[in-house]
Amino acid sequence: MKARKPALLVAIVGGSGAGKTWLAERLLAAFVRQAARLSLDDFYRDRSHVPPARRARVNFDDPRAIDWPAVERVLQVLRDGRPARVPVYDFATHCRLPRTKTLLPKPVVLVDGLWLLRRRTVRRLFALTVFIECPVRLRLRRRLARDVRERGRTPISVRWQFRETVEPMHRRHVAPQARWADVVLDERFGPHAVRELTARLRELANVLP
Repeated sequence: MKARKPALLVAIVGGSGAGKTWLAERLLAAFVRQAARLSLDDFYRDRSHVPPARRARVNFDDPRAIDWPAVERVLQVLRDGRPARVPVYDFATHCRLPRTKTLLPKPVVLVDGLWLLRRRTVRRLFALTVFIECPVRLRLRRRLARDVRERGRTPISVRWQFRETVEPMHRRHVAPQARWADVVLDERFGPHAVRELTARLRELANVLP
């Protein structure tokens, strides 16, 4: 039996609207079929047992909203070079769907999320960690555009949530993670940073262009 080749796990961390998705998508494109992408957003706890009126009041910007044991299990499976079953989360209802999706193993697995570096047991699974710093006004502008367009939110509700929970939780739980990052980028990073990261990851994973 052919031995499985371990995957190289890469954490892309930063506040809401910092540019995590942009960076992950461009790195994914640079590796074509040699990389896979996973989002911490898939691992929000199921709230189907909570009355719908109360679900909207849950603080989804607190790391406790994540099912961390499931995160660790999936990351370990992927790092071992095996297919992983990933939950499917519905942001409209704040519930997990009854189905899962299968993420096939790749030489490089890009994982983006708000709090990937906070827990030592999760942090140590990554071969490379990247943190994106971004000013609050730019993060709010991007979050506003995304939530109104993709999640059916109103501008008033997005601004209220950002002020009441997103930014306070960012200062407490997200920003301090920069100290654990191998690479820290600011909001001005662009194609040059993507090329440098791609080259570094190819060397670490021993993957040819």
